[in-house]
Amino acid sequence: MEKILISACLLGEIVRYNAKKIELIHPKLAKWYEEGRLVTVCPEVEGGLPVPRPPAEIEGGDGASVLADYAKVITKEGEDLTTPFVKGAKVALRTARRNRIRIAILKENSPSCGWRFIYDGSFSGKKRQGSGITATLLDNNRIKVFNEFQIDEAAKYLRKLENEKK
Repeated sequence: MEKILISACLLGEIVRYNAKKIELIHPKLAKWYEEGRLVTVCPEVEGGLPVPRPPAEIEGGDGASVLADYAKVITKEGEDLTTPFVKGAKVALRTARRNRIRIAILKENSPSCGWRFIYDGSFSGKKRQGSGITATLLDNNRIKVFNEFQIDEAAKYLRKLENEKK
């Protein structure tokens, strides 16, 4: 049975920077949860950051830029959180590998988990195209990434993976 790596916040765990609970309600997620497929991760917490914590954004690029040492993750006050963000991304990748995971569903807009969009680094609420650090690292390691708005696409990909095993 294929397992799915999922952002812990999407299942209602209190791990977000502002300690607010969000929960993605979707019948496919509920089914996967019941089947024991979901493996949760919060890269920021895994990297050692507390809950709550100051909001952080990628300054000077995206997840790929951070992993290549060209950009940093900073708070509005200018505190550099790059190290715990990268550490958390590596923990997420190890978790995926340990569970032989080939698919992930991550929280959009996050500097860790954003897949199609991240905040632009100006702390103005503006978003730009790009991926977060964890999403980039997983994708670079052949783990197919989806965001919370792509559950149906993720389900199709899951079926494809399982049909390949037959």
